[in-house]
Amino acid sequence: MANENIQNQTETKNINTALAQNLGAYASIVPEAERESAERKEKLAQIDYKMVTFSLAGKDYAIDIMKIKEIAKAGRFTYVPNTLPFVLGVYNLRGDIIPIVDLRLFFNIEVPERKEDSLENMLICSIGEQTFGIVVDVIDKVVGIQKATIQPPHPLFGDINIKYIQGVVEVNNRLYILLDIERIFGSKTEAQAIEEENVRVNMAHNAKVAVKSSAEKEFVNSENQKISVSVAETKVEKHSSDELKFITESLAQMRKFTASAINEPWLKARFDEWQKERSKDKIQLSSAEDADAFLKSFYSPCSGTWWTKEYADSIFKILPDNTAKQITVWNPGCGKGMETYSLACILKKRYPEAKIRIYAHDIDLLNVSNAPLISVPAEIANDWYAPYLTNKANSDFTFTTDIKNSIMFEYHDCANTNSLPVCDIIFARDLISFLPLASQKVLETDFDEKLKGNGVIILGQNETLEGEGKWLAHKGGTVTFFTK
Repeated sequence: MANENIQNQTETKNINTALAQNLGAYASIVPEAERESAERKEKLAQIDYKMVTFSLAGKDYAIDIMKIKEIAKAGRFTYVPNTLPFVLGVYNLRGDIIPIVDLRLFFNIEVPERKEDSLENMLICSIGEQTFGIVVDVIDKVVGIQKATIQPPHPLFGDINIKYIQGVVEVNNRLYILLDIERIFGSKTEAQAIEEENVRVNMAHNAKVAVKSSAEKEFVNSENQKISVSVAETKVEKHSSDELKFITESLAQMRKFTASAINEPWLKARFDEWQKERSKDKIQLSSAEDADAFLKSFYSPCSGTWWTKEYADSIFKILPDNTAKQITVWNPGCGKGMETYSLACILKKRYPEAKIRIYAHDIDLLNVSNAPLISVPAEIANDWYAPYLTNKANSDFTFTTDIKNSIMFEYHDCANTNSLPVCDIIFARDLISFLPLASQKVLETDFDEKLKGNGVIILGQNETLEGEGKWLAHKGGTVTFFTK
């Protein structure tokens, strides 16, 4: 009996010891668990931004989840003719017809050949009232972050233009490039950029005018004494300056011609000629006919018409050597298409082994619509164009299929977002001068971004980029062209 009591007491002691140890361990675990839970809750409370992540060519990208409506898979898109190469077509999404854009092609990323029955990974995005689908390689997951952890974009991140990057962020040792989807497909940011540029230009202009006005009034001699500038000389200069100012304002109002550094040398020289041509009381432009007379010498040779052999040869001579398999050309302000077809023929002659691709843009919908149907007069067909023409059934002439297929005419305002591949040649004669000043700046920036390092820009014969600092001017016969 005594032995039994001793054994029971020993077992009870062992049980109590085990319980105490377990309770002690539990007591130490509970605060740790509570602490981890509190940290997790705090971390979750700090997440104020979510993004949908995906990959393009093995690199990680992301888009604000607020811009994504849904994720889908699809493969059969309806082809739309005369669209940019990154537009795969349109898709019927539960009754809504939406455009489909291949983001890989948009960023000039190599895309494997598509199989007819293959399905593509799509993000259905929404900007304002516009819905569209974007095709990517692989859609990953939704990631929550603190907005404050998003770092500014840097050219080293990604193979895409920095202006399309909202920022970069690191999550779990993975670096995501956050795309600015509104900048890529929207117009709001472009409008803001134009407005900001306009303010900057106006401020710079006002400061320059103030300095110039002060300099004209007085200067300081070696003894630091102020000497008044000749009153008569100042009046003459002021009168001439006012006359030129009134003329530039009239040109802007009557013919949308905007005075800027692009055309300043021609404008000043033309004004001097104009003063000699007209009597003192007829210097100002009183009608559209006067404006046309003033601008008559501004336009480039063969502007708005078929090219002469002499002019075609002058363009041929300045085209650089290029062994690329494809020559990409941007021709904003293509008009009725005569300039674009002429350029296509010269490019075919200069680069016979290459595939020519010309993106021809204009804001005149009628011109762009009729350009693919253009006929060539017989007198032109017998000139240097002959190797690139074929007879139609009605004895008219038209361009060969090879030439026609090299051109994509599109209704587009070049002052807005220009989603184009990088170009070997930009051919924009007599265009920039007829854009508002802010739009000129936007287009100049686009030229810099879109032109390859060995590319060339050809502007109108009385337009220049020399004053911009980043461009080099070259003279080839009667034609001036610019390189980086």
